[in-house]
Amino acid sequence: MHPNHVAVPRNFCRLPSGYGIIKICVSGAAETGYCGLDAFEKAKEVGREIARQGGIITTGATTGFPMYSAMGAKDECGFSIGFSPAATEREHVEVYKLPLDYMDVVVYTGFGYSGRDLLLIRSSDAVIIGCGRIGTLNEFSVAFEDHRPIGILEGSWETDEILRHIVEAAHRPNNKIVYDSDPKAMVERLIEMVTKDKEATNLVFNNPEKWSATGKNAEYIL
Repeated sequence: MHPNHVAVPRNFCRLPSGYGIIKICVSGAAETGYCGLDAFEKAKEVGREIARQGGIITTGATTGFPMYSAMGAKDECGFSIGFSPAATEREHVEVYKLPLDYMDVVVYTGFGYSGRDLLLIRSSDAVIIGCGRIGTLNEFSVAFEDHRPIGILEGSWETDEILRHIVEAAHRPNNKIVYDSDPKAMVERLIEMVTKDKEATNLVFNNPEKWSATGKNAEYIL
Protein backbone atom coordinates (compact mmCIF):
# COMPACT_ATOMS: atom_id res chain seq x y z
CA MET A 1 0.00 0.00 0.00
CA HIS A 2 1.29 3.44 -0.94
CA PRO A 3 2.00 5.50 2.22
CA ASN A 4 0.08 8.48 0.81
CA HIS A 5 -3.07 6.35 0.65
CA VAL A 6 -3.22 6.22 4.45
CA ALA A 7 -1.78 9.67 5.15
CA VAL A 8 -3.67 12.60 6.63
CA PRO A 9 -5.01 14.96 3.89
CA ARG A 10 -2.54 17.77 3.25
CA ASN A 11 -4.73 20.70 2.26
CA PHE A 12 -8.34 21.66 1.75
CA CYS A 13 -9.87 24.37 -0.43
CA ARG A 14 -12.19 26.23 1.90
CA LEU A 15 -15.43 27.76 0.69
CA PRO A 16 -15.67 31.58 0.79
CA SER A 17 -17.38 31.52 4.22
CA GLY A 18 -14.40 29.68 5.68
CA TYR A 19 -16.55 26.66 6.46
CA GLY A 20 -16.89 23.59 4.29
CA ILE A 21 -14.64 22.12 1.61
CA ILE A 22 -15.26 22.13 -2.14
CA LYS A 23 -16.46 18.67 -3.17
CA ILE A 24 -15.99 17.56 -6.76
CA CYS A 25 -17.74 14.46 -8.05
CA VAL A 26 -16.08 12.28 -10.67
CA SER A 27 -18.61 10.41 -12.80
CA GLY A 28 -17.65 7.71 -15.26
CA ALA A 29 -18.02 4.12 -16.35
CA ALA A 30 -17.51 1.23 -13.97
CA GLU A 31 -16.64 -0.88 -17.01
CA THR A 32 -13.98 0.90 -19.03
CA GLY A 33 -12.93 -1.64 -21.64
CA TYR A 34 -14.14 0.58 -24.49
CA CYS A 35 -12.82 3.85 -23.07
CA GLY A 36 -9.35 3.70 -24.59
CA LEU A 37 -5.88 3.04 -23.26
CA ASP A 38 -5.46 6.48 -21.69
CA ALA A 39 -8.69 6.38 -19.65
CA PHE A 40 -7.16 5.07 -16.43
CA GLU A 41 -4.29 7.56 -16.42
CA LYS A 42 -6.65 10.43 -17.26
CA ALA A 43 -8.92 9.35 -14.40
CA LYS A 44 -6.02 9.22 -11.96
CA GLU A 45 -4.82 12.65 -13.05
CA VAL A 46 -8.30 14.09 -12.45
CA GLY A 47 -8.20 12.75 -8.90
CA ARG A 48 -4.68 14.02 -8.33
CA GLU A 49 -5.65 17.53 -9.42
CA ILE A 50 -8.72 17.58 -7.17
CA ALA A 51 -6.48 16.71 -4.22
CA ARG A 52 -3.66 19.08 -5.23
CA GLN A 53 -6.11 21.96 -5.46
CA GLY A 54 -7.63 21.19 -2.07
CA GLY A 55 -10.92 19.59 -3.07
CA ILE A 56 -12.63 16.49 -1.73
CA ILE A 57 -13.35 13.85 -4.38
CA THR A 58 -16.76 12.19 -4.36
CA THR A 59 -17.63 9.11 -6.40
CA GLY A 60 -20.26 6.40 -6.71
CA ALA A 61 -18.07 4.04 -4.65
CA THR A 62 -17.62 1.86 -7.70
CA THR A 63 -14.98 0.39 -10.01
CA GLY A 64 -13.52 1.73 -13.26
CA PHE A 65 -13.10 5.43 -14.00
CA PRO A 66 -14.34 6.71 -10.58
CA MET A 67 -12.15 4.27 -8.65
CA TYR A 68 -9.02 5.28 -10.57
CA SER A 69 -9.87 8.93 -9.90
CA ALA A 70 -10.13 8.17 -6.19
CA MET A 71 -6.80 6.33 -6.41
CA GLY A 72 -5.23 9.42 -7.95
CA ALA A 73 -6.64 11.61 -5.18
CA LYS A 74 -5.19 9.30 -2.54
CA ASP A 75 -1.81 9.43 -4.35
CA GLU A 76 -1.77 13.11 -3.39
CA CYS A 77 -3.02 12.55 0.18
CA GLY A 78 -6.52 13.68 -0.78
CA PHE A 79 -9.82 12.91 0.92
CA SER A 80 -12.29 10.59 -0.81
CA ILE A 81 -16.01 10.01 -0.17
CA GLY A 82 -17.94 7.22 -1.87
CA PHE A 83 -21.73 7.03 -2.20
CA SER A 84 -22.83 3.41 -2.37
CA PRO A 85 -26.09 2.07 -3.81
CA ALA A 86 -26.10 -0.46 -0.97
CA ALA A 87 -27.60 -0.11 2.49
CA THR A 88 -24.73 -1.80 4.33
CA GLU A 89 -21.07 -2.62 3.87
CA ARG A 90 -21.92 -6.31 3.47
CA GLU A 91 -24.45 -5.56 0.73
CA HIS A 92 -21.95 -3.23 -0.93
CA VAL A 93 -19.31 -5.95 -1.15
CA GLU A 94 -21.32 -9.17 -1.46
CA VAL A 95 -24.38 -8.12 -3.47
CA TYR A 96 -23.16 -5.18 -5.56
CA LYS A 97 -19.59 -6.54 -5.76
CA LEU A 98 -18.14 -3.07 -5.23
CA PRO A 99 -14.77 -2.12 -3.69
CA LEU A 100 -13.91 -0.32 -0.48
CA ASP A 101 -10.49 0.77 -1.69
CA TYR A 102 -9.38 4.42 -1.91
CA MET A 103 -12.32 5.78 0.09
CA ASP A 104 -12.02 7.51 3.47
CA VAL A 105 -15.78 7.58 3.99
CA VAL A 106 -18.51 5.46 2.39
CA VAL A 107 -22.13 6.65 2.59
CA TYR A 108 -24.46 3.65 2.33
CA THR A 109 -27.54 5.18 0.72
CA GLY A 110 -29.60 2.00 0.34
CA PHE A 111 -31.34 3.55 -2.67
CA GLY A 112 -29.90 1.49 -5.52
CA TYR A 113 -27.99 3.00 -8.41
CA SER A 114 -30.48 5.69 -9.45
CA GLY A 115 -31.06 6.92 -5.89
CA ARG A 116 -27.33 6.82 -5.21
CA ASP A 117 -26.73 8.98 -8.28
CA LEU A 118 -29.12 11.65 -7.00
CA LEU A 119 -27.54 11.85 -3.55
CA LEU A 120 -24.03 11.81 -5.00
CA ILE A 121 -24.64 14.79 -7.27
CA ARG A 122 -26.58 16.80 -4.69
CA SER A 123 -23.82 16.26 -2.13
CA SER A 124 -21.21 17.63 -4.55
CA ASP A 125 -20.44 21.21 -5.56
CA ALA A 126 -19.32 20.36 -9.11
CA VAL A 127 -19.16 17.32 -11.37
CA ILE A 128 -16.52 16.02 -13.78
CA ILE A 129 -17.78 13.67 -16.48
CA GLY A 130 -15.28 11.18 -17.87
CA CYS A 131 -15.72 8.19 -20.13
CA GLY A 132 -19.15 6.85 -19.24
CA ARG A 133 -22.26 4.83 -19.94
CA ILE A 134 -25.95 5.21 -19.06
CA GLY A 135 -25.31 5.78 -15.33
CA THR A 136 -22.94 8.61 -16.21
CA LEU A 137 -25.61 10.17 -18.42
CA ASN A 138 -28.04 9.94 -15.48
CA GLU A 139 -25.61 11.76 -13.20
CA PHE A 140 -25.02 14.38 -15.89
CA SER A 141 -28.80 14.94 -16.16
CA VAL A 142 -29.14 15.46 -12.40
CA ALA A 143 -26.21 17.89 -12.37
CA PHE A 144 -27.64 19.75 -15.39
CA GLU A 145 -31.09 20.13 -13.82
CA ASP A 146 -29.60 21.16 -10.46
CA HIS A 147 -27.39 23.82 -12.11
CA ARG A 148 -24.15 22.32 -10.84
CA PRO A 149 -20.93 23.38 -12.56
CA ILE A 150 -20.06 20.53 -14.93
CA GLY A 151 -16.72 19.70 -16.49
CA ILE A 152 -16.83 17.33 -19.45
CA LEU A 153 -13.46 15.69 -19.90
CA GLU A 154 -12.44 15.27 -23.52
CA GLY A 155 -10.52 12.13 -24.44
CA SER A 156 -10.28 9.14 -26.75
CA TRP A 157 -13.80 8.08 -25.75
CA GLU A 158 -17.08 9.34 -27.25
CA THR A 159 -18.87 10.50 -24.10
CA ASP A 160 -17.85 14.13 -24.48
CA GLU A 161 -19.11 14.23 -28.07
CA ILE A 162 -22.41 12.57 -27.11
CA LEU A 163 -23.01 15.05 -24.29
CA ARG A 164 -22.14 18.01 -26.50
CA HIS A 165 -24.72 16.80 -29.02
CA ILE A 166 -27.35 16.28 -26.28
CA VAL A 167 -26.84 19.81 -24.93
CA GLU A 168 -27.08 21.33 -28.41
CA ALA A 169 -30.13 19.24 -29.37
CA ALA A 170 -31.91 20.08 -26.10
CA HIS A 171 -31.89 23.83 -26.95
CA ARG A 172 -31.21 24.66 -23.32
CA PRO A 173 -28.06 26.78 -23.12
CA ASN A 174 -26.04 26.20 -19.97
CA ASN A 175 -23.12 28.46 -19.07
CA LYS A 176 -22.03 26.14 -16.28
CA ILE A 177 -20.71 23.47 -18.63
CA VAL A 178 -17.03 23.50 -19.61
CA TYR A 179 -15.14 21.17 -21.93
CA ASP A 180 -11.43 20.47 -21.54
CA SER A 181 -8.92 17.68 -22.12
CA ASP A 182 -6.57 18.97 -19.39
CA PRO A 183 -7.57 17.78 -15.87
CA LYS A 184 -5.60 20.56 -14.16
CA ALA A 185 -7.27 23.32 -16.14
CA MET A 186 -10.69 21.74 -15.70
CA VAL A 187 -10.42 21.47 -11.92
CA GLU A 188 -9.20 25.06 -11.71
CA ARG A 189 -12.18 26.30 -13.74
CA LEU A 190 -14.68 24.31 -11.69
CA ILE A 191 -13.28 25.52 -8.36
CA GLU A 192 -13.47 29.09 -9.66
CA MET A 193 -17.12 28.58 -10.70
CA VAL A 194 -18.07 26.99 -7.37
CA THR A 195 -16.38 29.76 -5.41
CA LYS A 196 -18.24 32.47 -7.36
CA ASP A 197 -21.55 30.63 -6.89
CA LYS A 198 -21.02 30.35 -3.15
CA GLU A 199 -20.02 33.98 -2.84
CA ALA A 200 -23.13 35.04 -4.73
CA THR A 201 -25.44 32.84 -2.66
CA ASN A 202 -23.84 33.72 0.69
CA LEU A 203 -26.08 31.51 2.83
CA VAL A 204 -25.67 31.56 6.62
CA PHE A 205 -27.46 29.50 9.24
CA ASN A 206 -29.82 31.63 11.33
CA ASN A 207 -28.45 30.85 14.78
CA PRO A 208 -29.92 32.30 18.01
CA GLU A 209 -26.86 34.49 18.63
CA LYS A 210 -27.31 36.16 15.21
CA TRP A 211 -23.61 35.58 14.54
CA SER A 212 -22.68 35.54 10.86
CA ALA A 213 -19.60 33.78 9.54
CA THR A 214 -19.70 35.76 6.32
CA GLY A 215 -20.48 39.18 7.65
CA LYS A 216 -23.00 41.64 6.21
CA ASN A 217 -25.65 41.09 3.57
CA ALA A 218 -25.91 37.34 4.16
CA GLU A 219 -29.07 35.48 3.27
CA TYR A 220 -30.20 33.54 6.33
CA ILE A 221 -31.43 29.95 6.22
CA LEU A 222 -34.53 29.81 8.41
